Amino acid sequence: MCLYYEHECDSNERALSHHTRWRVFLLADPGEKGDPFMKGAFVSEIQKNTQVEGVFLVKEKSVGVTKNGSPYLSLKLMDRSGDITARIWDRAEQYDRLFNRNDFIRISSRSSIYQGGMQLTITTIEKCCEAEIDLENFLPVCSCPRDSMLSELFLIAQGVRDTYIRQLLRLFFEDEEFVKAFKLAPAAKTLHHVYLGGLLEHSLSVTRLAEKVANSYSDLNRDVLIAGAMLHDVGKVAELSYGRVFDYTDSGRLLGHITLGVEMLEEKIRKVDGFPEDLRMILKHMLLSHHGEYEYGSPKLPKTLEALVLYYLDDLDAKINGFQQFVAKEGENDSRWSRFHKLFARYLFRQSYISKDGKEDIKTLDAGPFEEIV
Repeated sequence: MCLYYEHECDSNERALSHHTRWRVFLLADPGEKGDPFMKGAFVSEIQKNTQVEGVFLVKEKSVGVTKNGSPYLSLKLMDRSGDITARIWDRAEQYDRLFNRNDFIRISSRSSIYQGGMQLTITTIEKCCEAEIDLENFLPVCSCPRDSMLSELFLIAQGVRDTYIRQLLRLFFEDEEFVKAFKLAPAAKTLHHVYLGGLLEHSLSVTRLAEKVANSYSDLNRDVLIAGAMLHDVGKVAELSYGRVFDYTDSGRLLGHITLGVEMLEEKIRKVDGFPEDLRMILKHMLLSHHGEYEYGSPKLPKTLEALVLYYLDDLDAKINGFQQFVAKEGENDSRWSRFHKLFARYLFRQSYISKDGKEDIKTLDAGPFEEIV
């Protein structure tokens, strides 16, 4: 479906348009179509020493040999709730010819604990037809409604005062093909927002942060910062593939999302008559420098105030989400610490202080003016 929003131009904007009608495409989420092929058990629901039946995506597949020389299959199976190791000990050669990596299979198996982790021993396998599969059962999905996030992002864009920036953002939001990909794409393959809708969630989060920071520093150009926050990762719709597993496209590996994003930006800018050359250069610089440092893959270092702020806000949101997602995957256990996080290069403390609500009387050695104010 498509929602229309009205935006009246003031007298200084009539050079571009007397009246602007914006459209933002709110495309139905694929997950709303139902589940024609019953999923069965999810990875997160599997308990030890139970019978497990269900449909899973084959994330990894390899052939091994036991000590007595018999072949076996080692699998990594996944759905949207996580992944699990599986083994096929019997008829391994027969099943090896039945399916490949990235296929969907229905299995009958038994769960057990092996070397501290959950593992499945598979007894029967049936390859599934992709037409019967709801992909959102197998790829992690953003917990926030994507149409709501898109609407919020659009409304912020509509509030941009600069005529040229607002027109540029409008061209992105009225591009149905772009919006469809922007709603589905993850923000990264491994570190942060690694789920369908992750790119949209990350872009909105950075934009929200940009609004708050812009209100605190008068020298910041709010419109430029908002545009950079919304568009800094647009190239990821072409860099990442997310049909069955999250991976890189050919153009993603050869060019990367920064180059792809600058190309997309230039394409839209050319459609805006009289777009200022200085603004074109500044916006491109924000995309080219938003990774902040050369060692992080940034072609340029941030050299404007807005570019510097964008780099820190982007990094902040990515690291917070990466921390949260890594800790969440630990599940419920008694440890106060996570496993070692390779990218953060540290163990993460899983617990936090819980604030005490209310105005209870707390005895202190000295009662100062703070207590009187509170």
